[in-house]
Amino acid sequence: MGDTLEFNNIHTEVKGSWNDGRLRFGKQSVVYKSHKTGKVDSIPAPELSAAQWRRVCLGHGIKLATGSGDVYRYDGFRDTDFEKISVFFKANYKVELAEKDMCVKGWNWGTAKFTGSLLSFDVSDSPVFEIPLSSVSQCATGKNEVTVEFHQNDDAEVSLMEVRFYVPPNTGDDGSDPVEAFAQNVLSKADVIQATGDAVCIFKELQCLTPRGRYDIRIYPSFLHLHGKTFDYKIPYTTVLRLFLLPHKDQRQMFFVISLDPPIKQGQTRYHFLILLFSKDEELSLALNMSEDEVQKRYEGKLSKNMSGPLYEIVSRVMKALVNRKITVPGNFKGHSGSQCITCAYKASSGLVYPLERGFIYVHKPPVHLRFEEISCVNFARGTTTTRSFDFEIETKQNNQYTFSNIEREEYGKLFDFVNAKKLNIKNRGFKEGMKGADGYSDSDEDQHDAYLERMKEEGKIREEGDGSDGSEGDSGTDTYDSNASESDSEADDADSEDEGKKKKPEKKPKKVVKEKKERKPRKEKKVKDPGAPKRPMSAYMLWLNANREQIKSENPGISVTEISKKAGEMWKQLGKDRKEEWDRKAEEAKKQYEKAMKQYRESGGGAAASVTKEKKKKGGKVEAKKKTGGEKETKKESVNESFKSKEFISSEESSSESEYDRGSKLKSYLHLHHLTCSMCHRLLRRKRKLRPHPPAQRSRGLTDDH
Repeated sequence: MGDTLEFNNIHTEVKGSWNDGRLRFGKQSVVYKSHKTGKVDSIPAPELSAAQWRRVCLGHGIKLATGSGDVYRYDGFRDTDFEKISVFFKANYKVELAEKDMCVKGWNWGTAKFTGSLLSFDVSDSPVFEIPLSSVSQCATGKNEVTVEFHQNDDAEVSLMEVRFYVPPNTGDDGSDPVEAFAQNVLSKADVIQATGDAVCIFKELQCLTPRGRYDIRIYPSFLHLHGKTFDYKIPYTTVLRLFLLPHKDQRQMFFVISLDPPIKQGQTRYHFLILLFSKDEELSLALNMSEDEVQKRYEGKLSKNMSGPLYEIVSRVMKALVNRKITVPGNFKGHSGSQCITCAYKASSGLVYPLERGFIYVHKPPVHLRFEEISCVNFARGTTTTRSFDFEIETKQNNQYTFSNIEREEYGKLFDFVNAKKLNIKNRGFKEGMKGADGYSDSDEDQHDAYLERMKEEGKIREEGDGSDGSEGDSGTDTYDSNASESDSEADDADSEDEGKKKKPEKKPKKVVKEKKERKPRKEKKVKDPGAPKRPMSAYMLWLNANREQIKSENPGISVTEISKKAGEMWKQLGKDRKEEWDRKAEEAKKQYEKAMKQYRESGGGAAASVTKEKKKKGGKVEAKKKTGGEKETKKESVNESFKSKEFISSEESSSESEYDRGSKLKSYLHLHHLTCSMCHRLLRRKRKLRPHPPAQRSRGLTDDH
């Protein structure tokens, strides 16, 4: 038998809801840690007074009782665990693990027994059900009846609201009322908050971020009272899980965070965290409402009657003494700016995330606390809007994901080193360790094999070696006609005159000028394939694919051609380095043989006729292009110098000898030149400020006397 016994997936009931965790029996104590909240319950071994083993709904369970009257119940054991637990209890705790059966008769008439903080309803000395009095929120009495109301747990699917007990009207031995005696026994151990006596101290007008507002905080021995203008909250110290004291990034303010379970409620809103904001410059002198001896006896030197200092230190010191929990502060993490936090956004709200020694906490809206033990993995992702930031994603073991976005790129190295030092599972570790850029980003797509891309690259290299760079000829010899030369000159002159008239006249919209389309360059002739030339060699991947194509078909009957390529790409990606080197050598040998055969083919005169034909075509195309552009220039010059002929003056004799196509093209050019001539004339007249309206007779044709 070892020194400890550990059991996982052990459940305990908390206000109507089952919470799972890990239970460890040690020589010195019994320790239970909840997986949900991380809360640890420790029972010293000398305080154990009784232990029971019984059959419950979740298999078998253990009920432990202490000398102080506290009762602890743990369920989820197997039947085979009884022997080793019984032997361990006898050897280490000197307590016998007794077997106790529950009553399942269904009777509703029995005896109520109060054992410490537990109310047990028994029939024939066998328990029917048990009620932890810490779950009781209120107790009311009637004539012969006692009503017990319970706290509600949001995690429970079904909640028990109340239980009514009928008490017979028998007078006790001392003449007391049995109904009142029953109610007093319930209220003595119930979790009912009653403000009896004066407060230990009061803090006035503290700024609270969650819930938002300014509250007076009254400190009582067993609970905390928040008194605001609209709402009041009473928080028992038993619901406080953790305390945090966090410096703001501006180094002028402090956050004091109180983690609560169960949370405080306001309507349908639940507040799992109470966040107070303090200024470092604010000082306070406080006197506790009790004597010096009473302070020393109750708090054992943790507090003194008169205290003074920064307000945040006084509040945190008082809360630590009354709640009896440690205050968590940031660890050794230092960001890029030297602060202990990182600016980020969570759910479209800006805030600060603090890397702690055992987790992360985000403040302030909504607050989030994540312990390392409940984190499954973390991920560094690219920012969705810009490359100057990145996202930090945390995935828990319950498959919940938290994304902290818009983190500055300079914080990446510090945060990655922190996560790596804490030995958290980094989802994309392979990409981060292989990065070369300063910002530390890499795409996973680069690591995947693309068979088609590899083949195209290989064929492109061979094509460049075989053909050379002769496709860039013929462009320098062609002249292009600049149809906008005169327009740009006239526009520059017009700009001077328009600047002078800006003060007198408002700006007019510029007129649209139709520009001539430039002549298209002649298309390159397609490459003529020489049928007698040796075939180009295949790449290593294509050689491997041809050798394994039949095997892929046999292993996957009915597979299509596209699916074969996809399957082959996956297989090639998974192929070992040695196997790939073997096919690379084969591809290299094939390439050398191709080059040798190509050299012999060219020496024997192969490919000469094709190259001569190609050169002739290129030269002929250049001459035609030059002739064409030269002819166009002459035509345009002549048409500009000649007198303009509109559509009405074109004689039928001239047009009859021409084809419909020639007539249409000439008409288009005439109309276009008419438009250009009109626009130039208007600009010249506008410069001289002698623009006159068209005469009525000629306005229909669009001509003026100046034409």
